[in-house]
Amino acid sequence: MEETLEQTITLAASAAATAAASVGDSALAPVTKADGLVFLTVAALGVAMALVYVPIRLVLTFTARGRRLRLLQRIRRLRDDLGQPLPSSE
Repeated sequence: MEETLEQTITLAASAAATAAASVGDSALAPVTKADGLVFLTVAALGVAMALVYVPIRLVLTFTARGRRLRLLQRIRRLRDDLGQPLPSSE
C-alpha cells in the first residue's frame, strides 16, 4: 500500500513538473502585437457597452420610479376619497 502511494506521488510530481515546464515556456513568450490588439479591442468594447448601458439603465430606473410614484399617489387619493363620507343630496 505504501509502495503504491509512493509511486503515485512520484508519477504525479513528474507529471506536474512536465506540465509546469511546458506552461512556463508559453507563459514567458513575448507579447505580440496581436495580443495587444485583442486586449485593446475587448477593452474598447467594454467601455462602449458601459457608455451605452449606464444611461439606458438610469432612464429606465427613473421612469419606473416615476410611474410607481404616480401610481402610489393615485392610490392614496382614492383611499382618501373612499374614506370620506358621501355628500348627502338632501
